[in-house]
Amino acid sequence: MKKELMEEIRSMDTASISDAMDKLGIPGGLLGIQAVIPGHKICGEAFTVHYVPCGPVKGTVGDFIDDVKPGQVVVIDNAGRNYCTVWGDIMTFTAKTKGIEGTLIDGVCRDVNGIEELDYSIYTKGKYMVTGKERVEVDAVNVPVAVSGVQVRPGDIILGDDSGALCIPADRAEEILKIAKTIEETEQKIIAEVKAGSTLKAAREKLGYHHLQSKEEA
Repeated sequence: MKKELMEEIRSMDTASISDAMDKLGIPGGLLGIQAVIPGHKICGEAFTVHYVPCGPVKGTVGDFIDDVKPGQVVVIDNAGRNYCTVWGDIMTFTAKTKGIEGTLIDGVCRDVNGIEELDYSIYTKGKYMVTGKERVEVDAVNVPVAVSGVQVRPGDIILGDDSGALCIPADRAEEILKIAKTIEETEQKIIAEVKAGSTLKAAREKLGYHHLQSKEEA
């Protein structure tokens, strides 16, 4: 992924990107995923991890973190499980030390005090202290996974802010960014019209607000 493209996506908010993806008919919003520390933004390519429940022979939670590159976002598919965590203080410390962009979990994390002390960006569906060891195990890394019913492939772009997080398919990133910029520019024009004395209704009608995110016809 070109550095310039990644930085442009980072500069956008999730709302504009989401509207652009709606326009293209691409699912991307990761329902229920929120920042553990408000005010943190993440943007990076996905390093995906898939968990399954342990069987009679217990597996491990894995040391995949050693293979994650600086700037990547660890995306963990724990199937939304809220009865055990797959991320804690040791993982947080290692990720921060390696320069990993952040972590997103379809599930929960623990050791929140440590996350806050290290000022690490992590997005989850909640917090719960019970360990995942001997409850779940890693069965694959860098394979397509699912978060909130949305497919995330290795290398897809994860963008997160205080409104939530979404997955941008890598092969559609430039197209999505272009539309998102147009949407954001139009919304700023609407605000300018209202500042100049227009009614919101008139400004929205003038600038086609109600169809900004409408799906394009094939």
